[in-house]
Amino acid sequence: MDAHTAYISIGSNLGDKLENCNRAMTELSRVDGTSITGRSHFYKTQPVDYADQDWFINAAVKIKTHLDPLPLLDKLKNIQHRAGRTHDPIRFGPRIIDLDIIFYDDAVIQLPDLVVPHPRMHKRAFVLVPICDIDSEIIHPVLKKDVRCLLDTLNDRAQGIELYRCFE
Repeated sequence: MDAHTAYISIGSNLGDKLENCNRAMTELSRVDGTSITGRSHFYKTQPVDYADQDWFINAAVKIKTHLDPLPLLDKLKNIQHRAGRTHDPIRFGPRIIDLDIIFYDDAVIQLPDLVVPHPRMHKRAFVLVPICDIDSEIIHPVLKKDVRCLLDTLNDRAQGIELYRCFE
């Protein structure tokens, strides 16, 4: 079975945000048939779409996995659930941990529970900046632009983002 490459966005704005992100990375690295092959720095980021909440800590990882997209999504949801995330009463609201599949190989997936590439990633500095840390030349399979170009042409420059901690 061939390994697939996926990019996962990680974010938290409740509790010990950095620890929540690190714990999620550790759990992801323990998923059978999955290994982390690249990591971004951590960023303090302004909330988007629902502003009345604390800033987030965001990062991204590149993984190699033998899981297909839906089983991978199930593993991410299990990690979120174990961290204490049960349901989101406010869309785009506070969360202890958020894990999203941004890219999965160069696949375009349109399912009720999963859309890849992530449908709003090209509008989110908190996704684009960490992914650029890992590989700024990944081509968005729908928009046909690399992530550096998507970041450079981001319309909403008001999205606050600052380096929080370098990956060591």
